[in-house]
Amino acid sequence: MNVLVVGLGVSGIACIKGLSEAGAKIYAFDEASEESLKDRLKEIEGIEAEYFFGNEEIDKINMGIFDYAIKSPGIKYEAPIIERLVKNKIEIISDIEAAYRATKATIVSITGTNGKTTTTSLIGEIVKASNKTCKVTGNIGFGIYYDAIKAKEDDILVAEVSSFQLAGTSKYKPRISVITNITPDHLDYHHTVENYTDAKFKNVINQDENDYAVLNYEDATIRNFSDKIKAKKIFFSSERVLEYGIFTEKGQMFYKTGNNKEFIVNVKEIFIPGKHNLENAMAAAGAAIALGIDFAIIAKVLKEFKGVEHRLEFAGEYKKVKFYNDSKGTNPDASIKAIQGINKPIILIAGGYDKKSSYDDFIKAFDDKVKALILLGQTAEDIRKCALKYGFNSIFMVETMDEAVKKSFELAEEGDNVLLSPACASWGMYPNYEVRGRDFKERVNYYGRNSKKI
Repeated sequence: MNVLVVGLGVSGIACIKGLSEAGAKIYAFDEASEESLKDRLKEIEGIEAEYFFGNEEIDKINMGIFDYAIKSPGIKYEAPIIERLVKNKIEIISDIEAAYRATKATIVSITGTNGKTTTTSLIGEIVKASNKTCKVTGNIGFGIYYDAIKAKEDDILVAEVSSFQLAGTSKYKPRISVITNITPDHLDYHHTVENYTDAKFKNVINQDENDYAVLNYEDATIRNFSDKIKAKKIFFSSERVLEYGIFTEKGQMFYKTGNNKEFIVNVKEIFIPGKHNLENAMAAAGAAIALGIDFAIIAKVLKEFKGVEHRLEFAGEYKKVKFYNDSKGTNPDASIKAIQGINKPIILIAGGYDKKSSYDDFIKAFDDKVKALILLGQTAEDIRKCALKYGFNSIFMVETMDEAVKKSFELAEEGDNVLLSPACASWGMYPNYEVRGRDFKERVNYYGRNSKKI
């Protein structure tokens, strides 16, 4: 088996490790230079593979020998290497497609515009608490393909999957799928909302009546598509009582199937706050129920789970001003949920990489809660213009995270909440949202310890 791995990021490295275990003949390409990738290449020292670096080496690749190519998620289909593979009629798949083909383990596949990391982490904790063998993988962890190769048949792979990964699937058929919500995102990659939505629904499209799909009933896009889903459906709703599914009633979460109504947990006992986290908890409960996990175990984890780093993460309090890291707010809808989850007055730090998003609803969500807006990154000017259009004038433009945090300390008064929720991706300024979030926390800690004002 001859396989070309395109891209040497986290997923590409995991694919090379997994393909080595599977005995494949490995070829790898990255448009970056070998020198710039030397730290990553150390992770796969000793694995036999033929490497090509930079677009100028594409002509050196023998396109006639490959069974298929595994594309790293972030590489666009317009990239020269991908266009060459298409021209040579070589099958291009994503790492989750390759993982599905390589394993007999149960896959629980979680996608959605927002909430997928929290939901995935919650499901992982519930599965572990039930004493089942579980690996949390996909966008969380170190790459699903290697985890799939190493997994046993009775293991459970709990995978956060992105639209980028789903776009590269054809046979992908998880045992349990979860779709948290769908709002426009990544239009720089998918070009249209329809393409983005179609990619998300690849999480369920190949499922059959032996599988389960856990779905947000309050998302009209998901609800309207649901008749096309062949899997057993478990809907959840934070707004109404359902005849079949998970819902809240008088402050309690229930699961109902016909005349059978089972209590799960008191909503106030769920540790992570906010309506969006209630929906994440419902989605996780739905997946756990599909796995046959006891309701008492589900409730225990929902009461104890403290949330994930970079999602409304408490980052410190200095002189009665609280700081929150929501660096995972990489699109306007995610940041709207963050604003809704934090008490006013809010000093908001936003801006980053341009994914061709609209910021109108984001600005409207300020709703007298945001007292000041600090902007940085590629999208700063677009967000500023949108805010001015709606009459919001308390705007401060900065160049770096250090300047942003310093300005927030200057502006903050006792009782304020400083929130980093960029509504944009981190690329261009940071390699990922994790590095951005940690930079924010380090700056908060530095100015918190050294500021005389607060």
